[in-house]
Amino acid sequence: MARSRKDSTALPYLREINYKKPSDMIIEQIQKLISSGILKPGDSLPSERILAERFGVGRGYVREALQKLEFYGILRTLPQRGTIVANLGIKALEGLIANILSLDKKDLDSLMEARSILEIQAARLAAERATEEQRQALCQAHEEFRTQVQKGNPALEEDLMFHLKVAEASGNSVLRSLISLITPDIINLSHDMDSCKDGRFKEAFTEHDAVLKAIVGRDAEGAAQAMEHHLHRSLDQFHRLRPPSLNR
Repeated sequence: MARSRKDSTALPYLREINYKKPSDMIIEQIQKLISSGILKPGDSLPSERILAERFGVGRGYVREALQKLEFYGILRTLPQRGTIVANLGIKALEGLIANILSLDKKDLDSLMEARSILEIQAARLAAERATEEQRQALCQAHEEFRTQVQKGNPALEEDLMFHLKVAEASGNSVLRSLISLITPDIINLSHDMDSCKDGRFKEAFTEHDAVLKAIVGRDAEGAAQAMEHHLHRSLDQFHRLRPPSLNR
């Protein structure tokens, strides 16, 4: 009995172990270089290939880290100079990087809430603005998803590619960039939680079909409603599957 009491007393002091993505670790290293003054505003970074070799990770992780830093104005890409540190003060750069890292915590509700706000509006704009070429690209992405579904595959990447094509068709470059920014986190969460099991990927395809038909038919409100329904169903699936550690 005494042992049981000791165990229960210690339990509240134990904390969940958080695993960091390689891209986060790269961002943290760049933050330290800026804080220490080794990297100053205007300094150039090594090439993506050299950074990948130095960090010992794939170039995809380096690219993801650099894209996030560039999106938030911490890095800039200039002709003939490559990637440089933006001309901001050290404190401002440190604050921006800290905000980026805080975005990557597995806050499912905030992530899905932001996704819904962005993607519902993207669908509405896509119905109003999509060019013929963009509608064809959207149809092609939908067909690629269909092919995988018919084979019985979850096709997570094809699923999310459809959403990216909707964002492109919105004609709003900032909206497209924001959706692209959160897509890696959506993919990681979906993989971790196996969100496509129990036939969910088949339901998602049917929901995509409704979004596509509304966009092709230039029905802006219909597209927004179809996307809202799809994301609501996806969120329900996440809530059913997520472990207690992801609850608020």
